[in-house]
Amino acid sequence: MVTPEGPRPAGAEQRLKELGIKLPPPPEPFGTYVEAVQTGNLLFLSGMLPTEGHAAKIIGRVSAELDVEAGRKAAHLAALNALAVAREHLGSLDKVKRIVRLGVLVATSGDVRDQPKVADAASELLQDVFGKEKNPSRLVYGVASLPLGTTVELEVIFEVAW
Repeated sequence: MVTPEGPRPAGAEQRLKELGIKLPPPPEPFGTYVEAVQTGNLLFLSGMLPTEGHAAKIIGRVSAELDVEAGRKAAHLAALNALAVAREHLGSLDKVKRIVRLGVLVATSGDVRDQPKVADAASELLQDVFGKEKNPSRLVYGVASLPLGTTVELEVIFEVAW
């Protein structure tokens, strides 16, 4: 798109189309909570898991039952679910001004040091959709166990436009 000020970068919804990404239906809660809460111009998502429908899709711990590539697939799927929930809540991902925070919990066993490689799959998807200028701060944790036995759980906070 060209404006009087020059070319404008494509919005998140257009980038999804260009990348050929079709978001899954937003996941339903697995307990007594809501998937998203907006306060002011911040949208907080509940822990996003690698689920399809109402079931865990990728389970196991990196370096025990799964390798790093399987962990990356789990992080990518959890990020797709996060985008689906944000779109459902906001009506359009174009309302996202920036991603404030990405927290990535990775279920591991033993002396694993590859959590950042797993987390990068979620970061890369978000960057592809929103652009590098909206990259979030990030914290990556290695944990012994996650809900439903999943490999990854994401914490995402967006700044949104009114």
